[in-house]
Amino acid sequence: MTSGAASRIQGATAKSGGGGVAKGSFAARAQSAAAKNSGSGNSGKK
Repeated sequence: MTSGAASRIQGATAKSGGGGVAKGSFAARAQSAAAKNSGSGNSGKK
């Protein structure tokens, strides 16, 4: 998962959810995965 992809997911979720992203939602988990991947040098691409 790239940070750009996670950003798009979070943006779409926030737009449809009144501006917020719930803790534990798919968007929140995507952001967490992107942060972990960027820290390890793994961009999610093969």
